[in-house]
Amino acid sequence: MNSSNPDPLLAPAEPAGAEGPTAEAPAAETQAAPAIEAPAAIAASSGELGSPKREVPHDLRVPWGWVDFIWFLLFAVISSIVLTALVEMFAVAILHAPGPRTHAGEALGPVVVVIGQVFWSGAALLYLFAMVRVRSEDPFWRTIGWHGLRGAQESRTGRAFLFLSGGAGMAVIVSVLGRLGGENNQLPIEKLFDSRLSVELLMVLGILIAPLVEETIFRGFLYPLVARQFGVAVGIVVTGVVFGLMHAAQLWGGWSQIALLIGVGIVLTWVRARTGTVAASYLMHLGYNGLLFIGLFLATGGLRHFPAGVLIR
Repeated sequence: MNSSNPDPLLAPAEPAGAEGPTAEAPAAETQAAPAIEAPAAIAASSGELGSPKREVPHDLRVPWGWVDFIWFLLFAVISSIVLTALVEMFAVAILHAPGPRTHAGEALGPVVVVIGQVFWSGAALLYLFAMVRVRSEDPFWRTIGWHGLRGAQESRTGRAFLFLSGGAGMAVIVSVLGRLGGENNQLPIEKLFDSRLSVELLMVLGILIAPLVEETIFRGFLYPLVARQFGVAVGIVVTGVVFGLMHAAQLWGGWSQIALLIGVGIVLTWVRARTGTVAASYLMHLGYNGLLFIGLFLATGGLRHFPAGVLIR
């Protein structure tokens, strides 16, 4: 690599000084961050004996590997099933409500799904926290990619607003393209809008929880694993595709919506790769989800009226 003309995508990120998912960088911005020792497997050569070692960008030097990813997948699937079942049992036994799978309890089903998703999000973060703490003594949030935005305080504030605005703008573009797709299929996600309570819970999940958890999992945990193995470009595409396909079950039948979400995932991952921090993609994700739910709130008259199709198209 020619050091006089570095690739901006491979520029090392500046780690935040305080632990926590924040877009603020530390006050002592000018101090050089200590180098993180890359594991031997990461710093290994491309395969030819005697060839120079491949330099790994700072933000891709993570202490986990593919085995950890497989274990996380198993945990994610099993915990999702178990937690949703536990929430349903609680609703039936403690609240004396009819089971969601019965005709009388159909309205409870969306609430159970959303609450189960909230508990799963917390469990997934706890799992990642435990996994990282076992493999590294560094702060969890910094290790999993939550570095501060670069620049002075005023510059960081402006960049944070820019990422939020960019996410909101992307929501507008996706909404317009979704309408142009012209699909009128009944999507599974529409069942989550059967009651005001489930919509309110979904808004809390979509704005306060989903951007934080999904960015930590996809852009913090998965992206560095793929990018350090196959390169930044492949990491961006693969992570974006997996992000979109994760939502495919909710949008099954809406193929244009699934394709658009894959595009959203690729853009979010590109922002994370370009800036070297999950904080940037989180802000874009927050702006994206925030505008979608604000539009939903306004279109339904404060969640009082739900005309057919207004929630999806």
